[in-house]
Amino acid sequence: MDFLKNFFKLEEHGTTVKTEFLAGLTTFLAMAYILFVNPTTLQGLVDDGTGTGTMISLTGLEWGPIFTATAIAAIAGTLIMGLYANYPVALAPGMGMNAFFTWTVVVTLGYSPWQGFAGILISGLLFVLLSLSGLRKRIINAIPKNLKLAIGAGIGFFIAFIGLQNAGLIVDNPAVLVGLGDLSDPVVLLAVFGLLVTVGLYVLKIRGAILYGIVITSIVGIIFGQVGLPTGIVDAPPAPYFFEFTKGFTDGVWDFQFFIVIFALLFIDFFDTAGTLVTVGHSAGLLDETGELKDSGKALLADSTATVIGAISGTSSTTSYIESLAGVEVGGRTGLTSVFTALFFFVFMFFSPLLSVVTAAVTAPALIMVGVLMASQLKDIDWNDTVIAVSAFLVILVMPLTYSIAEGIAVGFVFYPLTMLITKRHKEVSIEMWVLSVVFVVYFVVKATAGF
Repeated sequence: MDFLKNFFKLEEHGTTVKTEFLAGLTTFLAMAYILFVNPTTLQGLVDDGTGTGTMISLTGLEWGPIFTATAIAAIAGTLIMGLYANYPVALAPGMGMNAFFTWTVVVTLGYSPWQGFAGILISGLLFVLLSLSGLRKRIINAIPKNLKLAIGAGIGFFIAFIGLQNAGLIVDNPAVLVGLGDLSDPVVLLAVFGLLVTVGLYVLKIRGAILYGIVITSIVGIIFGQVGLPTGIVDAPPAPYFFEFTKGFTDGVWDFQFFIVIFALLFIDFFDTAGTLVTVGHSAGLLDETGELKDSGKALLADSTATVIGAISGTSSTTSYIESLAGVEVGGRTGLTSVFTALFFFVFMFFSPLLSVVTAAVTAPALIMVGVLMASQLKDIDWNDTVIAVSAFLVILVMPLTYSIAEGIAVGFVFYPLTMLITKRHKEVSIEMWVLSVVFVVYFVVKATAGF
């Protein structure tokens, strides 16, 4: 126990092994859905049109190998983050990036999944080089404090939006894009119950409210038949698509368009990670007095290495998860939280049937509650500064509307230096921010011309 206290500097961070364990479990439960959602997304399942309800995979990938690859990427990436960077941040194949892989890279552009994995491997290796060079750290630390706060608040709205969707409270509406879900649906009512329980426990200042909310909601869901009982206990994980990316170097067409795909993968993962680390770092007290992330180089290297491991295993880009905030809220402050989260991923890779009780409706209240907590960063933004107000507002607004952390950051970062230039305050903008602004403009041009 003393070894853990010393290695992870628990007393220095004002935490204990028990608290870190609880935080690790909470983070795992908040993001356990990825073990099931990622394989389904990478398959690109659609109805076969026979009227029998049979689903077919548009990518040709199978559920089992992707499940195992998802677990391996999460375990490896989270362990590296915990042991090397000492951050309470968990990693797994990213939502949004898996959809980009399936529906853009494979289905729309016609590249094979093996070539897609090869592209992810290359983008991951480029990440590693950027992290080792220190350039990635400079970029993140060049972001003004007010925009960092806006990124955090924007991600809060984004993750709450995801929670509302998972709960069925917000649904697709062709007339106005989104609308209120069916409040008579038992699954929606279960999510509403879970939200009320979680909020109630939190306002009563009960430590671990988010975790207890997940557990209570699962039990109630089972009692009322909205969450199925586990079909089993132990199940050996299938073999993943180890080194199948090598087929992409021999069977794929490496045209100019595919190099644009690699650039897009690099861009999305880079700024998704930046936004997540800054936000979690702010909540976990990992920013120094100047607002910069402590040991950010280690965290960035851990994240980029995880993408390489994921590609080798056969899954889409791996990234830091904003759901880590659920564990931070419980009290997680060090890498020991990540180690415990990784251990839970390892255990449940073999006990996967038990995870069937942690449904989207069960975890939705946790995501919504985390969004509420993250929105508190709005109060620290200087809204009296019109330049800051416009840029911050656009960052916050665009993230949930585009369903992309990276694109929310991009829009805000284009407007920030431009409005500073218009108001003759351009000398306050760092050279890194000017370069970022140009890069973001190029990204939007490339995105438009390539049809992404």
